[in-house]
Amino acid sequence: MKICSLSLDGLLLIEPKVFGDARGYFLETFNQARYRAAGIEQEFVQTNQSRSKKGVLRGLHLQNPNAQAKLVSVIVGEVFDVAVDLRPASRTFGQWIGERLSQENHRQLFIPAGFAHGFLVLSDEAIFSYACSAPYSPEAEIGIRYDDPDIGIAWPIERPILSEKDRAHPYLREIPIERFELQPKRKA
Repeated sequence: MKICSLSLDGLLLIEPKVFGDARGYFLETFNQARYRAAGIEQEFVQTNQSRSKKGVLRGLHLQNPNAQAKLVSVIVGEVFDVAVDLRPASRTFGQWIGERLSQENHRQLFIPAGFAHGFLVLSDEAIFSYACSAPYSPEAEIGIRYDDPDIGIAWPIERPILSEKDRAHPYLREIPIERFELQPKRKA
């Protein structure tokens, strides 16, 4: 397994070791001891999967309280995956990074709590997987417009397919900065 730190503190690009032959391939998608040794301390409590067609853009999403760290990957297809640093005390607040994740490159992106996340499907369809360190909490959900000019994400598409919910998200400047201060997890 190869792990690279990215330009935004805490973001990690993971390239699992893939064992392949004429029958196909095998790879380890998570091993708690190996990932902890690499600095990923989170315990993942929920795993989600989505299927989307080409041009679908999902995001930008995060939640607080009950902030989620995520370990994301693509099972089928290819996506342009984006993380935006929304940790108010971070020197890179409001900055983003984008990585291509695909069934061919088997890459994973580790996204710490305090980042917004979104992805754009580049292939005809994509099956996307993400493990989360906290369960989904609708009342804690925060959304940011995918095309916020203050963030300036260079999405490789002009007219993505969006849900009504994602289309209606506010710009970052319209959300009080205190909303992003990481809050302790609430008891269920």
